[in-house]
Amino acid sequence: MSNTDLEDELRGTLDRAAASVPPAAGLSDRAATGVRQARRRTWMVSGAAAVAVAAVAVTGFALTGGNTSEQPPVAAGGAPQSTAPTTTAVQPFSAKTIAGRWHAVQITGTKSLKMPRPDDPVLLFKADGTWSGSDGCNALQGTFTIGQRGEFAAKIGPQHLIGCENVPHTGVLQSAKRIAVTGDTLTFAAADGHELAKYARAG
Repeated sequence: MSNTDLEDELRGTLDRAAASVPPAAGLSDRAATGVRQARRRTWMVSGAAAVAVAAVAVTGFALTGGNTSEQPPVAAGGAPQSTAPTTTAVQPFSAKTIAGRWHAVQITGTKSLKMPRPDDPVLLFKADGTWSGSDGCNALQGTFTIGQRGEFAAKIGPQHLIGCENVPHTGVLQSAKRIAVTGDTLTFAAADGHELAKYARAG
C-alpha cells in the first residue's frame, strides 16, 4: 500500500468517527452563560472597589474634622488681604502743631478776659520755637519746646511791665507742662494733669 492510499484511509476513518459523535446540546448556550457570569463577577468586583474608595474618603474627612484651614480673602491681584485691624497713626506733637495766633477763652482764677485793654491780648507761636504777643498792656516774648506726646516747657524773655488788668499769659506758660489740641482749641495743663487754661485759634 502506498503512502497516498494510507493517508486516504486514515482521513476516511477520522471522518466516520466524527460523524458518529452526537452534537453537544446547548453548547453555545453554556458558552453565553459563562460570559454573562464573568461579566457579573467583573461588575461585583468594580462595585466593591467603588465602595472601598468611598469608605476611605469618608474616613479621611472624619479624621480631619471636615475642616480646612481658613485662608485670608484674596484680592483682585491674587495676594491675600490682611485681616488685621487697621489703626490710624497719631500725629506727634511739634512746634508746628500750635503755630499761629491764639486768644485766651478760659484761665483758671481769671474772670476779666473780655474787658477792654489797650492792646489785643493774643499769643503768637511760631514753628521755630519762639513765641510773642501781648497781655493787653505789655509786649511779651520767649521760647518754648514741645515733646512728641505733648510735653511742654516755655521760657519768658525780657519785658517791660506796665501795670493794668493784664491777661496772665506768662503765668500760664510758666506753669504749663503739657498741652493738648482738639480742633481749634489749645489746652494747657499742669504737671499733675489739672487744666490751667484754654485758648482758641485766632487765625
